[in-house]
Amino acid sequence: MICLYLHIPFCRERCPYCDFFLVTRPGFVERFFEALAVETAAKAALFAGQSIKAIHFGGGTPSLVPPSFIDGWLSQISGIARISAETEITLEANPEDLLPASLDALQSVGVNRLSIGVQSFADRKLRALGRAHSAADARRVVLEALERFPSVSIDLMCGAEGEMLAEWEGDLRAALDLCPQHISIYMLTLEEKTRLWRDVRKGLRDLPGEEAQAAMYRMAAELLGNAGYGHYEISNFALEGHHSRYNLASWMREPYLGFGPAAHSFLVDGDAETRFSNVSSLTRYLTDPVGAVDFREVLTEAQRFDEEVFLSLRIRKPLSVGFLRKGHKLGHQHLDDILVTLQEKGWIGVKKGTVTLTEEGFLFADHVAAELLSE
Repeated sequence: MICLYLHIPFCRERCPYCDFFLVTRPGFVERFFEALAVETAAKAALFAGQSIKAIHFGGGTPSLVPPSFIDGWLSQISGIARISAETEITLEANPEDLLPASLDALQSVGVNRLSIGVQSFADRKLRALGRAHSAADARRVVLEALERFPSVSIDLMCGAEGEMLAEWEGDLRAALDLCPQHISIYMLTLEEKTRLWRDVRKGLRDLPGEEAQAAMYRMAAELLGNAGYGHYEISNFALEGHHSRYNLASWMREPYLGFGPAAHSFLVDGDAETRFSNVSSLTRYLTDPVGAVDFREVLTEAQRFDEEVFLSLRIRKPLSVGFLRKGHKLGHQHLDDILVTLQEKGWIGVKKGTVTLTEEGFLFADHVAAELLSE
């Protein structure tokens, strides 16, 4: 089985905190899908005849695109590989794009999971984040989506300018009142060269500190956990049976194939594991969608070890101590000392020869990974 990812790079405008590859030129949509058809045909041999586990439309803002284009690409895919009733087909969307007619259209072309960029249910916070929709828009859209799709995910963001713990609790409780099947929690981070990064450097904006964000994260884990949402990945919580199959497959290092500018791929051929990505340029992609790859590497043994450590920690997949000893280059005693220290801090649990992150350890996953990597 394989997963597919399509990066649709179009947005109305760039959010001040966003550093994803996107363009604000929706007039290029038709040309983009023409180029996409060429790229898809060229890559057909890489997934022909396989069962498709999940298809993820990311971006950018895929909900900006007329559903007929989504339908056309899915039809092309179904002529190459096997899409079944079990295939998860997720589309990322913004509330301002989702009228009842557009929701009906997305459902009719085969989308069965909607991921909605709510970010907040508070108008003050939405303005601070530079979002185009209102809190009322968000509530309406989530309710209408839940009537049409078997699985709905919403994104919430903590750490906006001026945000206090009580406001964040309001977001969480508003989400729980709506009962979506999946909730993603993101801590606002300053990405270099974004508008928000420049404003903070100039002293024009002031964001909550790390301790405040950590308190928000802990509150989310507690409230969502008590409501029955399983914390299956650092940022993701789901009711039973509603985890993101595409994202979980990526973290489990299962094969996936990316299409569109800036899309990444990971393929396995025997013992060889290859990662590659397309150019982060719409112009270059439209000019040569087949030759759009700008990065490719076959992973070394050390890289494979490091990926296994880093990605397993994100989903609390148990890591064998024996596996860690085999890949860690600083000696068994040094590794054992590291494990003792991390366990004393309450960041990991060691049980029956395996290591997993604790709930508190999710906050320090990058630090734990750095201690356990091969170098």
